[in-house]
Amino acid sequence: MLQEESDLSLVIAQIVQKLKGSNLYAQLERQAWASLQRPEIKLESLKEDIKEFFKTSGWEKKLQNAVYSELSVFPLPSHPAAPPEHLKEPLVYMRKAQGSWEKRILKSLNSMCTELSIPLARKRPAGEQKELLNKWNEMGTDEPDLSLFRPVYAPKDFLEVLINLRNPNYENGDSLSFRTHLGLIQVPLKVKDIPELKEFFVELGLTTGQLGIDDSTQVPPELFENEHVRIGQKVLLEQDSAAAQQYIRQGSPTALRAELWALILNISSHPEDILYYEQLKTNVIQHDLLVDSLIYKDVKLTASNDDYYFVFEDYLYQVLLCFSRDTSVLAHFAYNSASPPKSYIRGKLGMEEYAVFYPPNGVIPFHGWESRVQGEKWTLNYVVEGIYNQLYYPWLKGCSGVAETGHTSTLIRPPHALSLLPRQ
Repeated sequence: MLQEESDLSLVIAQIVQKLKGSNLYAQLERQAWASLQRPEIKLESLKEDIKEFFKTSGWEKKLQNAVYSELSVFPLPSHPAAPPEHLKEPLVYMRKAQGSWEKRILKSLNSMCTELSIPLARKRPAGEQKELLNKWNEMGTDEPDLSLFRPVYAPKDFLEVLINLRNPNYENGDSLSFRTHLGLIQVPLKVKDIPELKEFFVELGLTTGQLGIDDSTQVPPELFENEHVRIGQKVLLEQDSAAAQQYIRQGSPTALRAELWALILNISSHPEDILYYEQLKTNVIQHDLLVDSLIYKDVKLTASNDDYYFVFEDYLYQVLLCFSRDTSVLAHFAYNSASPPKSYIRGKLGMEEYAVFYPPNGVIPFHGWESRVQGEKWTLNYVVEGIYNQLYYPWLKGCSGVAETGHTSTLIRPPHALSLLPRQ
């Protein structure tokens, strides 16, 4: 009991510390100072009066949503004496597998640089910067020669690594048995049993309504849809992130999808957010990275030839190129099994003071990378890069890293993948 209380206190302290450096904290501070001019704020009950002001003005709800958003990516409590690498991944053989995988990716990237005689990054000439700026909203019309570029790896390569993963402390015998054919992954890890899965995915039961599915249920689909939309409008009116996430487990109405996901991921369109996006866009225009060509080729091979997503080709370029420059993503590597790749300034190889993360967000794109953002194109219409940032680390980071667990709080359930896709 004491250990649980200690863990909870530590989590609260760390979240408070992180929020103190956020834009929300500055806004709350400004609102608190401004509220002192209000007649209902009394000096003798100052603390309680300000709390009541935050509650009635909606700022308390914004703070709750911010805490909920932090919990979705917060690492599970660990022993205070645990070394840093233990916080990233407690199992040694998992850490070794992740390290080998990262070396393989970097070797592939460096080999491509050497073969093509191109740098990892370069500053674009003024003329090229102007040209890219002019065609920012129509980058899909550009047809660069990408025949020499190849994906650093494909999902099947990563699957092969997972299939070959073994626990050296687990002896199953050399002889084949029934258990060895139960699945591709042969690592003995604790997973949910059938009753637990039924409880976890209770919303997918045949007796529970699910938007867009015409299975036989107790409530006719038309009545369920009308009631579900009405509840969704109420959830948006309340501006409660936790309620919104629970709500979409039964489907997300097309008309409400953009607002619901922005609420769940606690994304706003404040001037500061727009300015940050513009800064990322400026970085894309000023500097050309090798990974830009990988992103271009991936979009050309997938979305451009897709009957549904080809219309969003320009949008995909904008989001993924800006995401590759988003250094705020690096903060998540502190409690993630992966480590951001490093490069060195020319002529300073091996000197850590001249090391830089490459790409700036620490995430190397692979074949099929753009499919991670395709679903959002149907749902989100503004500052999509910020939403992709928030969506990537709670639920998509596992697509490219070896780890025992997702390292996210058990209080937060990931959304159904179906809720990201368009309803037919």
